[in-house]
Amino acid sequence: MAMRVGVVLSGCGVFDGSEIHEAVSVLIALDKQGAQVVCMAPNVVQAEVINHATRKPASGGRNVLEESARIARGQIRDMATVNAEQLDALVFPGGFGAVKNLSTFAKDGAGMKVNPEVARLVGEMVKAKKPIGLACIAPVLAAGILGAMGLKPRVTIGTDNGTAQAIGAMKATHVEAGPTDVCVDEVNRIVTTPCYMTAGGPWQVYQGAEKMVAEVLRMAGIK
Repeated sequence: MAMRVGVVLSGCGVFDGSEIHEAVSVLIALDKQGAQVVCMAPNVVQAEVINHATRKPASGGRNVLEESARIARGQIRDMATVNAEQLDALVFPGGFGAVKNLSTFAKDGAGMKVNPEVARLVGEMVKAKKPIGLACIAPVLAAGILGAMGLKPRVTIGTDNGTAQAIGAMKATHVEAGPTDVCVDEVNRIVTTPCYMTAGGPWQVYQGAEKMVAEVLRMAGIK
């Protein structure tokens, strides 16, 4: 039976949602391994909308679930309808949506608040000992949620010192890693990779995402 892997999206576009290269790399890597993918996103309004041509704020509001559906080709679920019993593993691509829509890390740093549905599902997965993969800036979510649970997770976002310090302030440990490397926390069943935090292009992003997916699926097969 195929592994059921949830992929949490945070919109569509690096500056205000999911990083598209990372999301697609994760989806391809999972499909290559024959996993059954369940794309999902919180049904909330985006924190802000960015014009990706100018990289400046744009007028109007957008919904995270509706924007994420663009990447998922319409096959998307409201995160509120998904629980850990329905999944074998969970993966988060990066992009500013992870720190603007799934959490407030972009604004509040180590004092961030996490979207309630994200915190709930991650907590359920951790308690069920089901693995979680996170790419790019998304590992701050694991740092915040698991750190608050007293679990002291080990994660990487690459080499960015400021973000690494914030991760430490959230009672997690940051491990430096190269663009295509992964950090594997066997104890907490967390796998992280830097992707565009350090990657120079989509090929490096894919290599890191593929390694992360491989480790997540390996862990998912260990009962």
